[in-house]
Amino acid sequence: MRASIVIRTLNEAQHLDDLLVMIGRQQTPGLEVETVLIDSGSTDGTLEIARRHGCRITHITKAEFSFGRSLNRGCAASTGNILVFISGHCVPVNVHWLQNLCRPLIEGRAAYSYGRQIGDDDSNYSERRIFAKYFPDHSSVPQEGFFCNNANSALLRTVWDEHPFDETLTGLEDMDLAKRLVGRGMKIAYIAEAPVFHHHQESWASVRRRFEREALALRTIMPEVHLTPLDLLRCLATSVTGDWRAAARNGVRSTTRLDMLRYRWNQYIGSYKGNHEHRRLSLKAKERFFYPHVNEKAAQDDWLGPLRRTPPHESQQPEG
Repeated sequence: MRASIVIRTLNEAQHLDDLLVMIGRQQTPGLEVETVLIDSGSTDGTLEIARRHGCRITHITKAEFSFGRSLNRGCAASTGNILVFISGHCVPVNVHWLQNLCRPLIEGRAAYSYGRQIGDDDSNYSERRIFAKYFPDHSSVPQEGFFCNNANSALLRTVWDEHPFDETLTGLEDMDLAKRLVGRGMKIAYIAEAPVFHHHQESWASVRRRFEREALALRTIMPEVHLTPLDLLRCLATSVTGDWRAAARNGVRSTTRLDMLRYRWNQYIGSYKGNHEHRRLSLKAKERFFYPHVNEKAAQDDWLGPLRRTPPHESQQPEG
């Protein structure tokens, strides 16, 4: 059996070498591995790094680009029975990442799986708490619902052949596909034992645009979801105070209080702009997708303390 690791790239030189080094270290008995890059115009050395690691490279123009179309092109250029997706700014935590992520698909327990995401001290602490909310420390095979994230995921090729990614969405192509698969009786698996470090180095405007385009896509996937101005203020106040308390409790000083506030402000302003439509929403759905609740167990996660990712050329990544 072969796994094709598909990586979307646009100027990912900062973390791509570490990612490809860790892919090369994966322990995958019985599983062949190939790596395919789908690049949308990198100019920073990304392609040179990919060639040095023996990646297969294909291209998509910026004019053609959408998240779904890019993945579909990468999948079409691959040969694996399992299609693995990882962002070019993610780095596997350990050498068992790939095997653990693919196991539910190999065993027939799921059609689509996704793994844990964490940040380190280079990440804004507010984003680390978002990771803690959506990517907890316990697996769910299969999970309830259709949440999924292609920054760290795997999909059966036979499933993709019949159900490719929507190329018109502004984001959340993963959730859209997961919703379609669940509607057809297929299973989604969350694998906490397949973690990656997810690095975002973004301007405040980029944070805002990211949440805006995802909220735009969510309007298509779940048109009943609606964020009001009152929701925005409630989310902002609750999330900022929660971030400050969690940082103090965990002894984290890598992100200032002001930068936590800035992150949350751009998160919710972007979400509001992308979502703003006068539609009704149940309280349960609203809290699931917007309210910044992190349960007490997740709030005390070891990954939310001070943390520095060690580059793989300096030492082996930790097993945990």
